[in-house]
Amino acid sequence: MAVPVRCSGWVSCESRSPLAKRPVVSWKGAGATNRESNSNDHAMNRRRFLSRSFFAIAGVATLRQSMLAGAQATAVPGAKIDKVVKTDDEWRKLLTPAQFTVLRREGTEPPFTSPLNNEKRKGTFVCAGCDLPLFASKTKYDSGTGWPSFYDFLPGTLETSTDFKLIYPRTEYHCARCGGHHGHVFDDGPKPTGLRYCNNGVALKFIPA
Repeated sequence: MAVPVRCSGWVSCESRSPLAKRPVVSWKGAGATNRESNSNDHAMNRRRFLSRSFFAIAGVATLRQSMLAGAQATAVPGAKIDKVVKTDDEWRKLLTPAQFTVLRREGTEPPFTSPLNNEKRKGTFVCAGCDLPLFASKTKYDSGTGWPSFYDFLPGTLETSTDFKLIYPRTEYHCARCGGHHGHVFDDGPKPTGLRYCNNGVALKFIPA
């Protein structure tokens, strides 16, 4: 039979049994405490290792991209190129929606969709935005990536920047005349440069020789 008790201290005002409930005290042996401590230490060390590994990989990637950008920046310059500057509305009138997305918004076309992947004739690949010649057909090769790829460009026609859209740094390149985005350059290309200029096909036009 429950009996009333007075409100006193931590005991709430409610009917309780004659044997009032007492706070439950949790007790762990020394062995359990040590195991918990070791587990916490292991988790902390793992987090530290993963954090250091991430920054180390990011540092190496940044260094590689800096070297790529440096190689591009020191390329033999061509003739002086006058810049072409237009508003977005003007570009939209000149370009298709797909061209505008890539050239003016740094978009990426789906792989294996460009007819230029299979272009094997002699000629020149020019910027679709301003007709500046960018690549000679002799530097084009099949990289297997699904985008037109080249191992070199015509001197002075490209400029680079570093983007972090995929978190890790990549070297982006664009037309030196109109600033239109074309793609990214990587260091897994064939000789003699060892570079791969991975270009969006929609950003190019091919002019046969």
